[in-house]
Amino acid sequence: MGNKLEKTVEVSAWIVTALLLIKYVPKNRIREAQVAFSFKQLITGLFGLLVVENKLISYPKRLFFKKTIKSSFTFEYFVYPALCTIFNLYYPEKKNNFIKLLYILFHSAIITVFESLALKYTKLIRYKKWTWYWSLLTMGLTNYLSHIYFRWFFKDQSSE
Repeated sequence: MGNKLEKTVEVSAWIVTALLLIKYVPKNRIREAQVAFSFKQLITGLFGLLVVENKLISYPKRLFFKKTIKSSFTFEYFVYPALCTIFNLYYPEKKNNFIKLLYILFHSAIITVFESLALKYTKLIRYKKWTWYWSLLTMGLTNYLSHIYFRWFFKDQSSE
C-alpha cells in the first residue's frame, strides 16, 4: 500500500471496530454476536464480490489480500459484519415499526457517511456504476436480512 493515509484509515478502522465490539458485546451475548457476525460475513462476502466483479465499485488501495480478492477484506469481512453485530444485539424489537425503520436508517447512514468520506479523501474505494444511495439501500436491506436470520436462529430462546 503506497499511500500512508489509506493505511492509517484502514488500520484505524480495525482498531476502532475492535474497540466497539469489546465495549458493546456483553460477555453473556458473545454466542449471539458470533452468529450475527458470521451470517453478515456470508452476505457481504458474496455481495461484495458480486459488486466488484461487475465493476460497480473498485477498491484501488487495500491492506490485505491484494492479489487474491478484489473487494475490501477490511470492510466486507470485519468492519461491516462487526457493525451489523452491534445492530442485531441492540435492535429495538419491542418498538413500533417507525422506530425500527429509523434504527435501520441510522445504522446504514453512519456507514454510508464514512464510505462517502473514504470515497472523497482516499483511494480505498471508487464508485464506477454506484452511488451513495445504493450503499445506503443495500446496507439497510442486508442489515434487516441479517436481523431476520438472527431472530429466526434464536427464536426458541426468546420464548423462554
